[in-house]
Amino acid sequence: MDSPTVLCVDDHPQALELHKVTLESQGYYVKIASSGYSAMKMLEEAAVAAVLLEYKQEGMDAEAIACHIKQRFPKLPIILLSAYSDMPERILWLVDEYVMKSELPGGLVRTIERATRPYRLAPYSREQYLPSGAA
Repeated sequence: MDSPTVLCVDDHPQALELHKVTLESQGYYVKIASSGYSAMKMLEEAAVAAVLLEYKQEGMDAEAIACHIKQRFPKLPIILLSAYSDMPERILWLVDEYVMKSELPGGLVRTIERATRPYRLAPYSREQYLPSGAA
């Protein structure tokens, strides 16, 4: 069976590398994007099973990225990652899961596993991970 692909979005290269190493060691394929703009381009080009999204980013913020993803890919799970414990409710409504950095790496791995479970159970129905109307 194919391993799920996770798209990690963060404007800090060191954090991206840490997430990539952590998730690849657990058998996931990982794509990385250093901005919301590059993440949106990647999502248009290839299906992924989940998006790991850093809350604090330069340029396009996490709320704008999550909103865009949910408009184009309504069934794609978004996992918000943050050092902040008190998140605005409006972003929590946009994401499927929330992980605090203090829970790394175990909490992140468990959350990614939970979010990608539907993909692993039905890998051949990947059209649900494609843009709306693009099947």
